[in-house]
Amino acid sequence: MSAVRARTDGAGPSHRVLAQAAEWYALLQSGDATDADRLRWRAWLDEAAEHAQAWRHVEDISQAFHGLQAAPDPRGAAQGLWEVDARTRQRRRALGGLAAVAASCALGWTAWQDGRPRRLLLANWADHRTGIGETREILLSDGTRVWLNTGSAFNQVYDARQRLLQLVAGEMLIETAPEARRPFVAETPHGSMQALGTRYTVWLDGDETLLAVYEGAVRVRNRAGDSVQIEAGRQLRYGAHSLGETLPADAAREAWRRQVLIAQDISLAEVVAQLGRYRRGHLGVAPEVADLRVFGSFPLQDTDEVLDMLAKALPLRIQRTLPWWVTIEPAGS
Repeated sequence: MSAVRARTDGAGPSHRVLAQAAEWYALLQSGDATDADRLRWRAWLDEAAEHAQAWRHVEDISQAFHGLQAAPDPRGAAQGLWEVDARTRQRRRALGGLAAVAASCALGWTAWQDGRPRRLLLANWADHRTGIGETREILLSDGTRVWLNTGSAFNQVYDARQRLLQLVAGEMLIETAPEARRPFVAETPHGSMQALGTRYTVWLDGDETLLAVYEGAVRVRNRAGDSVQIEAGRQLRYGAHSLGETLPADAAREAWRRQVLIAQDISLAEVVAQLGRYRRGHLGVAPEVADLRVFGSFPLQDTDEVLDMLAKALPLRIQRTLPWWVTIEPAGS
C-alpha cells in the first residue's frame, strides 16, 4: 500500500543520474541491447557510487511495481515500532502472502530515508487502511466520521476510558462525534492530538505530523511533552521534539476527500510530491522546472491525465521512460 514519493530534493542520486539509470534499464529490458551496450552499461555502473545507488533504486521500483520482490516477514521489522497495549497488538490482522509484502516494497529513495518503510510494514496490520489512489469514508461506532487518504492506515482503540485513533501511515480527515465521558485523541509517532469538538486533518509526513483544524480546536502534545492548542482555521507542523509555527490552515488541503487536488500558486515540485502519493512507481521532476508555479484543480483519479494537463499549461514535457518511471522535464530538452 505504498507509493513512491516524487524526487524533488537533493538526497540520494541526482535527477540526472536517476534518469540515466532508467534509460539503461529500459534498453537492457527491451531485448534490443547489444553486447557493446552491456559493456557500456557496465562501465557506467562502475563509474561512480551514485550510479550504483541509482541502479539499485530503479531495480527496486521495477520489482515492487511488478510484484516480484520477495521480502522478509514484516512482523519482525514491525516489532516495537509503536507502543500499543497488548489488546491492540492481539487484534492486528496478519495479511500474509507476497501481495501484501510486495506492496510494502514499492518505495523510493526518499521514502527509505524518512522511515516510511517501517510504518508501512506496521500499516499492513492496521484496523483500517487504503491502497494507492484510494480514499475511503469510515463511520465509527460513536458516530465519528473518518476519511482516509491514499495509502493510509490507522488503528482504532475504543474502551471505557478513551477513543483513540493511531495513524500509522498517510492522512486522515476526522469529524468527531461529541461524547463527554471519553476524550477523543488521535496519535502519530510524533505526539497526540485531543479534539475539542472538531473537524481536522492529520497527515503523517516523514519525520513530522501536519495538523490542520477546520472546526473547533485541537490540543497538541508532542513526545517531548511540549503542548499547544490549535484553533479553527490554523495549522501546525510538529515533530516528536519540536513544535513548528502556527500558520493559517490551507482549506484546499481537504479537497482530496473529493479526489481533487487544488493548486493555488504552489510549486510544480509540491504538485508532483502530492501526485506521487496517488500512483505507484517513480515520479520525478527536473530541478530546472521544479519551481514553476501551478494554479488549477486536478482530478486525482487519473494522475497521468493530470501530468498531460500540466504539460499543456506549462513549458514541460512528460518523459515516460518505462510504465512505472515517469519524469517531468523542461520542454525542448
